[in-house]
Amino acid sequence: MAEYDYEDLGFFNASNNSSQRHQEFLHFSKFFLPCMYVGVFVCGLVGNSLVLVIYIFYQKLKSLTDVFLMNLPLADLVFVCTLPFWAYAGFHEWVFGNIMCKVLLGIYTLNFYTSMLILTCITLDRFIAVVRATKTYNHQAKRMAWGKAICLSIWMVSLLVSLPQIIYGNVLYFDKPVCGYQNQAIFTMVLATQMTLGFFLPLLAMIVCYSVIIKTLLQARASKKHKSLKIIFLVVAVFLLTQTPFNLVKLIRSTSWEYHTMTSFYYAITVTEAIAYLRACLNPVLYAFVGLKFRKNFWKLAKDIGCLDVSRQRKSSEDTSRTASASHNVEATSMFQL
Repeated sequence: MAEYDYEDLGFFNASNNSSQRHQEFLHFSKFFLPCMYVGVFVCGLVGNSLVLVIYIFYQKLKSLTDVFLMNLPLADLVFVCTLPFWAYAGFHEWVFGNIMCKVLLGIYTLNFYTSMLILTCITLDRFIAVVRATKTYNHQAKRMAWGKAICLSIWMVSLLVSLPQIIYGNVLYFDKPVCGYQNQAIFTMVLATQMTLGFFLPLLAMIVCYSVIIKTLLQARASKKHKSLKIIFLVVAVFLLTQTPFNLVKLIRSTSWEYHTMTSFYYAITVTEAIAYLRACLNPVLYAFVGLKFRKNFWKLAKDIGCLDVSRQRKSSEDTSRTASASHNVEATSMFQL
């Protein structure tokens, strides 16, 4: 984003690397990041919009998890809607003015924090649901009320920690107009907050909670525990694979200033940033589409909007199977299994 793409454009003029490598990097970043932004925007827009529509029109909010899953695609959706602006600015220059610079920096950061904090709450909710299952069932109504209050608090806290971007965000002029902030103290504070709320807090919650959850599921005699374990490992693996590289690069960059003169390190920042933003596309799959109830509602939506004629084909196939089974029970059974 702005603070990583444009903040140190001046370094290219003072670097010890060859000017040719700098030009190659500028050419690479000019096309790579905008293309990634557009790709994440399209996939994230479709996926998160589907999740929101299904939760609003087809799936009632019956549990605390549903409340969190309702807010997660909303946060991701607003996040991805800022990406076309950054894609255009990366490919050309910032042409949207100073006020839009402040607004887009604020919206981007607001929903970045909101999304990551909601992921943390989903982790804690799953921990409570598995480890304290009986008490959770007995206090479902109270947990729903708490969940709505927690979501409201998350949005308020995210807005609060986004104020530095809104206040200090400005259009800066290097070789071309860019949106960012030049104050190094503000940049350090923003980076520290992002690392804490956007990575270390969700990572700590996942490590602690999912460790206990895995231990509890292994001790239980539930028939679905292996499926639950697979989903848990998938959630943790995706989070680590998408978020760890970018945050590690940011941490190194903030503590080792000699890397500012290395073009290869800026390649690392650019690529890992693009990977980190893939979470906005993967969240709908991980936290919604894995649910059986959600998948059923998805097929209902597809049927209602006329994109799917599977239900008619399925009904016709079932009628055919019933007719065939009257005279050829063995063959019908075999076809049904196929």
